[in-house]
Amino acid sequence: MDNKLYSVEDVAELLGLHVRTVRGYIRSGRLRAVRIGKQYRIARADLDELIGKPEPASTAASAEVSSIVQLDGVDRRTADRLSTLVLAAVNGGSDPGRPLRVQVVHDEERQRMKIVILGGVAETADVLQLIDAMFGEEARDG
Repeated sequence: MDNKLYSVEDVAELLGLHVRTVRGYIRSGRLRAVRIGKQYRIARADLDELIGKPEPASTAASAEVSSIVQLDGVDRRTADRLSTLVLAAVNGGSDPGRPLRVQVVHDEERQRMKIVILGGVAETADVLQLIDAMFGEEARDG
């Protein structure tokens, strides 16, 4: 990232504006600047924000998984236990930078439960293993 600071005169020249116009932008809050002594300095990021230049996209590779788990023969008690367990695991252990998104729906009439999971591959796999372990236990007990 470019850490260069520009003077008001530099910005005016770059944008083809009058120096007074640039100072007016700073005073009105349209252009962010730092005052050093009696002069303003403008960061490249603030200049880019003014002109609407998008930030460069991240080139890091990433993968996201979407999974729908359908569980049949699930009564209300089991659905409550499963949803509490899954949501607690997701809220307590996911990476804040890439949180898992989970939605749980239970159709009591059909005794069917669906769990929709969106997120990283490893995190989703952990939740799927948790569901498998919990639902397998409920199926054996039920």
